[in-house]
Amino acid sequence: MLINNRLFAISVLLLIMQLPMLAQNNTNSPYTRFGYGQLADRSFGAGRAMGGIGYGLRSSRQINPMNPASYTSIDTLTFIFDVGASGQLSWFTDGSNKQHNMNGNIEYIAMEFPVSRRIAMSAGILPYSYVGYSFGSTQTQGSTSWGEIFKGTGGLNDFYVGLSMDIWKKRLSLGLNGGFLFGNITHYRNLSFTTGTAYSVTRERRIEVRDMKLDFGLQYTHPISAKENLIFGLTFSPANQLHAHTYNIQQVGTATSGYTSDTIRGQRLDIPNSIGFGASYVKTKKVTLAADVLYENWSNSQFFSEKGQFRNRVRIAGGGEWLPDYSSRSLLKRTSYRAGAHYTNSYLRVNNSEGSNIEGKGYDEYGASVGFGMPLIDNRSLLNISFEYVKVHPEVASMISEQYFRFTVNYTFNELWFFKRKVD
Repeated sequence: MLINNRLFAISVLLLIMQLPMLAQNNTNSPYTRFGYGQLADRSFGAGRAMGGIGYGLRSSRQINPMNPASYTSIDTLTFIFDVGASGQLSWFTDGSNKQHNMNGNIEYIAMEFPVSRRIAMSAGILPYSYVGYSFGSTQTQGSTSWGEIFKGTGGLNDFYVGLSMDIWKKRLSLGLNGGFLFGNITHYRNLSFTTGTAYSVTRERRIEVRDMKLDFGLQYTHPISAKENLIFGLTFSPANQLHAHTYNIQQVGTATSGYTSDTIRGQRLDIPNSIGFGASYVKTKKVTLAADVLYENWSNSQFFSEKGQFRNRVRIAGGGEWLPDYSSRSLLKRTSYRAGAHYTNSYLRVNNSEGSNIEGKGYDEYGASVGFGMPLIDNRSLLNISFEYVKVHPEVASMISEQYFRFTVNYTFNELWFFKRKVD
């Protein structure tokens, strides 16, 4: 047997090339001014169109990093390479002002391959959070006028290497993702006076994160009949006190009239315990119905050594897939059709202040998605496309309401990984 080393080398090179591209903004939400920003959807391909599910999904044709136990579902002769990109239209309103934006970027890249009949591996880069906003205002008091500008960029990314093992008759699998969480988040504020003699002030706060992240997974497959299975999935990601550097930079007037920079040490930044559970019903090459629940214990996490800035987060999602006729010559009948929905609450407490007993408020998010997976010429590789509408509903009317229309496309390249030479 020969390993396709060229294909593997190209995949690794593409993973490395993805690093600078992940630093680009993929959001315009003002809420990303707080905490780590907007938490990313970690589902790929089929799961994205089915409400963002993944804990109970197993597929020999697609990668599912949401549950590392799923990797053993891969065929022992298969190598999978997956790359996804997304774009979105967004609308913001606070009741009197409106704004709309458009952005997009490459979102993730990953590969998966068998190590033996019972062990499989996956590696990839995917986002953990996004920060990207820009807004401002002008004010006048007496004879003095000034303007304020707020900007934020960056986010956190997760470079993972995962290993999965089938420990019991292709029915029980365990998995582990060892991830490296990295990224920079920068918040910028400028106070500029247009009248009077006061100096302008520019403040910048930057966070640099470099630390490990672990994800454990389990999946159990219960056969109902020769073509029907129930699959149950469980994941756990332990809390972690991040290794991070934080910087405060302040400039008063011009660079020659005043400039200070300070590295803030000893500031604690945490990510929480995370528990996910999913279940799915699968009729092979015909129907999939699945649902997920995620719980994250953010309320115990510190941010800049303070508790109370976050609240616990719950995400509920469900969806389904229908494949009319896998063996048909008709492309439409060999295409998988998907739909799903999700609900989640924000982990943020916006403008929370313990000193003045002001409890910060958050928002709820509702989303619905549809999509399809189109087989390519070899009937192994897939082109997955999904469309999603998301509504962000704040807890109080004075906060900003958001709407999104997202478009995601990913290409799943499915190729032979091992092959036997013919001997005459």
